Amino acid sequence: MLKVFMVEDETVIREGLRDKIPWEQYGFSLAGEASDGEMALPMIRRLKPDVLITDIKMPFMDGLSLSEIVKEEFPRIRIIIISGYDDFEYARQAIAAGVDRYLLKPVTRAALRGVLLEIREKIEQDAEQMDYQARYQDEIREFEQFSLRRFFEKMLDGKLSVKEIYEEAARQSLELTAGCYNLLLFSIYEKKERDSLEEQNWLAGQQEEVFHFFLRHPQYVLFRLNVNSYGVLLKADESQIAELMQRGLDHIRRVCAPQEGRLEWYAAAGEPVTRLSLLPDCYKAANHFFACRFIWPDIHILSGRTLAGRLGEPDETHIGDVDFMRMDPEIIRDFLARGADAEIPEFVESYLQNIRNALKSRMFCDYVILNIRFAVVAFLEAIGAKREQYLDGMERAVAMIRREETDLSSYFTEMLRAAMKARDAISSYQGGKMLKKALDYIDTHYDCETLSLNMAAESIGASASYLSAVFSQGMQKTFVEYVTEKRIEKAKKLLRQTDQSSGEIARAVGYKDAHYFGFVFRKLQGCSPREYRAEAARRKEKR
Repeated sequence: MLKVFMVEDETVIREGLRDKIPWEQYGFSLAGEASDGEMALPMIRRLKPDVLITDIKMPFMDGLSLSEIVKEEFPRIRIIIISGYDDFEYARQAIAAGVDRYLLKPVTRAALRGVLLEIREKIEQDAEQMDYQARYQDEIREFEQFSLRRFFEKMLDGKLSVKEIYEEAARQSLELTAGCYNLLLFSIYEKKERDSLEEQNWLAGQQEEVFHFFLRHPQYVLFRLNVNSYGVLLKADESQIAELMQRGLDHIRRVCAPQEGRLEWYAAAGEPVTRLSLLPDCYKAANHFFACRFIWPDIHILSGRTLAGRLGEPDETHIGDVDFMRMDPEIIRDFLARGADAEIPEFVESYLQNIRNALKSRMFCDYVILNIRFAVVAFLEAIGAKREQYLDGMERAVAMIRREETDLSSYFTEMLRAAMKARDAISSYQGGKMLKKALDYIDTHYDCETLSLNMAAESIGASASYLSAVFSQGMQKTFVEYVTEKRIEKAKKLLRQTDQSSGEIARAVGYKDAHYFGFVFRKLQGCSPREYRAEAARRKEKR
């Protein structure tokens, strides 16, 4: 319900409007009233009404002066002036003060009703537009993150040449030229999954506070690493890169450390490199440190410095030096619960780092093998896995190590992969029906401009956070990524097969704004809708 504040020095008129107008019937509530502008102003500042109704001539502060001050402080407030003066100069001044309507006394109930309903409609339209703009900005940011994620995946895997890196960076409007580079990886999530919207918003707020720091400084490039983790590329002169890294780590600590009772958070720093072509090496170092969050969960900032002494040379370790607390089966179970398949090699290396020399003892090596096997089986039993879901993969690994066809690292890796395959199969089965419902919902609503994760979740009776997790795991992409790809594929078909304009196609696939449609299309296809149509026509002619 919209709030109205009324200012009128004539008591009879003020009380008449207050008592005879059915405010709630028109969608309003009378939040307050005052006899002059001076008394009204502090009340308006406190109540923040949506609509101000004020007389134009009053003692102490008149309606025009009050309107000017209120419009300056609250630009979105709607103002109705009522006056006994049919004078063009008053009307001109009212318009200059930002007044929406100018009514002459005596004000009839029918006239005020018409104005109130008109203003309510404008306020609702403005709110709808603001909501659309907010979603528009959120989608732009998420889509840019989607695009960046693909770029960084290829670059950090060493799949792009330096020339290709600069070409793709130009398409992404990224300036990557610098004297030195480094990578920071981080993950922030709640220790206990929560379903209420308020609790989900709290976590999102913590993440946003971390993101905002990196987004507002051009020396950092924030990107999504995977479903649960993020990366930041640091670029600066060699003399500044260490300070830049420290500032980023300090910010994450400052936001997250006070919430350690509720948050799990980790950040890992790579080793600086002076060439873009060396970033895969930098990523390997950062990812190695990042995997240590499972081994040493009490260390939140993971780097060569904070892990010094823990990542010793293998030949320095003897059985008597082994810290058996670091071989707790819970570490393996925790990794299987929250880790990703791509992290397995680094986790295995970190887990075995300090015991490699001790593994020369056959007895100790057998102990480690049993420890790994028991931990993996215990995890699989806990999540309800059936033996046939993981037995083949595990038995192959066991047989290979018994025949000495593989080393412990490879055995450990195969065991984890078999377990994760079973884990993902179970997750897929449990979330499969929900995911199918969500995909069906998207198929029938992708052309709706208001389509959102919350709408889809509500339609299938799930929380947005749970659907997001199921969707990301099952589809290996976010909800927005999937919807965007579906819309663009449909748009490409319409561009090839119809003569519809870009604006018409944008609306047909769910984009209210044709400019935003063009932006998304170019980001995904590398060309504008018009260029795509022209190229498709040329190819058709050649055939």
